[in-house]
Amino acid sequence: MEFNTFDFHPRVAAGIAAAGFTMPTPIQAQAIPPVLQKYDVMGLAQTGTGKTAAFVLPILERLLNGPRGCVRTLIIAPTRELAEQIHETINTLGRQTRLRSMTVYGGVNINPQIKKLRTGVEIVVACPGRLLDHINQGTINLSNLEVLVLDEADRMFDMGFLPDIRKIIKRIPANRQTLLFSATMPEDIRRLAHDILHKPVTVQINHSAPASTVAHALYPVDQHLKTALLKKLLGHTDTESVLIFTRTKHRAKRVGQMLENAGYRAASLQGNLSQNKRQDALNGFRDGLYQILVATDIAARGIDVSRISHVINFDMPDTTDAYTHRIGRTGRAEKTGDAFTFITRADEAIVRDIERVLGEKVERRMLEGFDYKMPAPSRDTEFTRPPREPHRRREQKKPAPSGRRNAVNAPKTGPTGKQARVAAYRGPAHQHTSSAAAPRNRIRKRVNRFRSAL
Repeated sequence: MEFNTFDFHPRVAAGIAAAGFTMPTPIQAQAIPPVLQKYDVMGLAQTGTGKTAAFVLPILERLLNGPRGCVRTLIIAPTRELAEQIHETINTLGRQTRLRSMTVYGGVNINPQIKKLRTGVEIVVACPGRLLDHINQGTINLSNLEVLVLDEADRMFDMGFLPDIRKIIKRIPANRQTLLFSATMPEDIRRLAHDILHKPVTVQINHSAPASTVAHALYPVDQHLKTALLKKLLGHTDTESVLIFTRTKHRAKRVGQMLENAGYRAASLQGNLSQNKRQDALNGFRDGLYQILVATDIAARGIDVSRISHVINFDMPDTTDAYTHRIGRTGRAEKTGDAFTFITRADEAIVRDIERVLGEKVERRMLEGFDYKMPAPSRDTEFTRPPREPHRRREQKKPAPSGRRNAVNAPKTGPTGKQARVAAYRGPAHQHTSSAAAPRNRIRKRVNRFRSAL
């Protein structure tokens, strides 16, 4: 089966040819026809199987006819990186259609987004939080919406976006086509699909297990030896691009710095970076400027680099679904890849769950020539946060005694509180003015100033 079987408009077909697509992936072959026929679709497939093109191509075909300059398609994604990836796919496949797309997400100035929305676009790729901001401020008009896409729905649930999704759905037209794509199907996502999809066509491509194009291996190691094992493993492995996952943002930053100091072209991708720095790291990894990218689960969502040869789990993920998402970054588009996972004794339970999903026991490997008996340091100095510099209070300089202000620093032997402060400011001539006379004196001075001004 080839893409010309779908009989796309010549402008869409030109985008397919420009992207180098010839044969559709299984999810594309099964999902595109019902989407073209305007059915609601629930697509279940592993990460890296071509889900983005499976909904982008029929959407471009649909939007070629109809009004321009208004939002007709809304695609909701869990992270900025994934939103940018979808946006780039739309621009690549729809270059000849003259359909306009834009991204909407937080962490950047909202004003350029508002300005672009006013100029008119047909497709918006958005993250839930910032999209709700635009809806509440009235800066986005969704009254003409025809298609709603929820991509990586399971990840949006993991990140706590489900309440936001339901709020958004209440603010868009009920008469629409809805597409939901997910790598896994937890019960909450199943209930959401039941609530928002109308007689959906379900397309399922072995979604419960990681892609079959990935080879798995486990490396048992003590926690304090992970960094040394990582450097040794990289030195003994023939790799192209390597994606390394850590559990925390701080650890991603430190591992990235360690690899850079060791001479590798490495960068880190984590939530503490600004959007520009995150995009620079991602673009550098995609373009080959960086050979190694160290990332957390959330930050890595949306990394679509076809030549990633190895995924290394520096830290074991918490769930089998997270494992599926991580290693789906390699072995993409029918290519092969390797997934290496460092495991400690505390990870045995999740290892058994992963092996149950894979349907086989995963090979345990020991790296030849590596000293697994190195003692642990007295304290973990590698990944602990550096101590903060002591905060020094700025010493207040005492004002030099001069004129009337000198009375402020004088010993408090007379009146206290507000009366003392007023008396100190006015000087000795007014220190004995009664509290009842003070308001009259202030009024008299104001009258005199007003008369002098006339």
